[in-house]
Amino acid sequence: MQWFGKGSGKIEDRRGMSGGAIGGSLGIIVVILGLFFGQDLTGLVSQLPLGEITQGTPKTGDPTDKEAKFVDGVLASTNQVWEKQFQEMGKTYEEPYLVLFTNNVQSACGNASAAVGPFYCPSDHKVYIDLSFYQELQNRFGAGGDFAQAYVIAHEVGHHVQNLLGISEKVQRARAQLSEKEYNKLSVKLELQADFFAGLWANHAQGLKDFRLEAGDLEEAITAANAIGDDKLQKQAQGEVVPDAFTHGTSAQRMYWFKKGFDTGDFRQGDTFNSSQL
Repeated sequence: MQWFGKGSGKIEDRRGMSGGAIGGSLGIIVVILGLFFGQDLTGLVSQLPLGEITQGTPKTGDPTDKEAKFVDGVLASTNQVWEKQFQEMGKTYEEPYLVLFTNNVQSACGNASAAVGPFYCPSDHKVYIDLSFYQELQNRFGAGGDFAQAYVIAHEVGHHVQNLLGISEKVQRARAQLSEKEYNKLSVKLELQADFFAGLWANHAQGLKDFRLEAGDLEEAITAANAIGDDKLQKQAQGEVVPDAFTHGTSAQRMYWFKKGFDTGDFRQGDTFNSSQL
């Protein structure tokens, strides 16, 4: 994947502002449970013992290091794609901010440790990521590569799209009326739709003059989607698979919906809530 354009102008660089983190086996468990969980995990995270959050002023402007410049470019690309998609729906797109942090961070959804992985907070419309997560993605889950990294950002921006369209709010309202088992099914549909939106972004991003897919890029994203399926993560963590506890979808489902978004590029094809494929 190559990006030749300008940054998004929507980066908050808080790296070096935070102290302390969750460590040991607890941190590893949260990493496994928290991958791509989006907004729901922050309630759990805020109750975990974190180090003291130090005060400071985030850096603004274009980042200068390679890793940060890359995610900034991906964010700029997602903003271009979704702005056009919203225009076609007769709506106005609000660009999210992407917050870079180390160890832990304070969001409008509560305190969060880097151990939870990337997440989106609907209360402040920001995506949060500690870039060391990408090392974890490659070393622990065998899902390296720049396009796998781009998929992470695009998935979280997918949650932002759901938030702007009121989809996330509907799911949250239903939570109080459903059993945990039934709510988990809704959570799976929400996450799979975010995977679809990530694929849709990749489809339309190919038409941007500043973006270029390279050989092997699509396979990197598919590998990442496969690595973080609920069934695979549960098997690795506890030696058995418990379908009623799924919150994100199986590896097969995650690969299917990302690929469907990539192949069709059609927003109307991403209604996971009424699909016979689930």
